[in-house]
Amino acid sequence: MISVLFAILTAISNGAASVLQRRAARTVPDSEAMRLSLIGHLLRRRGWLAGIGLVIVAAVCQAVALATGPIALVQPIFVIELPATLLMAGFVLRVRIPGQIWYAVAAVTLGLALGMASAAPGGGSTSVRGTAWVTALIVTGIFEAALIGAALSTRGNPRGALLGLAAACGYALTAALMKDAMARLEGGGGAVALLTSWQLYATAAAGVGALFLLQNALQAGMLVAVQPPLTLGDALISVLYGVTLFGEELRTGWWVLPELVALALVTVGCTELARSPLASGTAPPPARKLR
Repeated sequence: MISVLFAILTAISNGAASVLQRRAARTVPDSEAMRLSLIGHLLRRRGWLAGIGLVIVAAVCQAVALATGPIALVQPIFVIELPATLLMAGFVLRVRIPGQIWYAVAAVTLGLALGMASAAPGGGSTSVRGTAWVTALIVTGIFEAALIGAALSTRGNPRGALLGLAAACGYALTAALMKDAMARLEGGGGAVALLTSWQLYATAAAGVGALFLLQNALQAGMLVAVQPPLTLGDALISVLYGVTLFGEELRTGWWVLPELVALALVTVGCTELARSPLASGTAPPPARKLR
């Protein structure tokens, strides 16, 4: 329950940070785009600073969640970040949330609950043993290279979707590395063991790489093309890391059927949410009045 609670807090904190930072960025003149002075403008915005604070809170909450629970349980919960972001954006922009968004939020929430209840992830170790990281990093590198190579050979939404999936893989890898790094705190070495572990610095590198891929994905394609592979890819690849690296277990057999239904619900919900004007930080158009 601790890991679930902190995973939810992570998603809500990231969602709130996104809303605050988007709102602050909209007050900066267009002439400051792509300039270092942009940061200077944002540093004078309390909302943006509050957003940075929430990002830090989210990082701490994620570390606690991964240290106390299976990665196959923690990472999929982050799919609620998109619904939380849009609902908070509607509140901040003081607009009425359209019915489609509520239905999409319900689909994502129901899908997540059904998926977690059906898969029942659990077990496993808190750290990666032996040389398993060598194989995992090689396979991940090949997968990332294939996605990026395919993305560079296309344009528009296909490129955005491929880079979104590549970013998802990067975020899943970041979570796996963070979980392994946090295990050093419990191994008797304390903070010294954590600060001297290669996993800690690999976590930072993977996170920066994933952020870079995400920004390129959003620049290449529409959010509706990028968000589904980003959200679902992060959850599914994290589950794969949990099973292969940490020895976590999932229900199989006939449980696969409700798990697929859950996956479909989350996919439909995230796709619909990504199409909403609120996803781009703008208010939806007012409804027309009947005469």
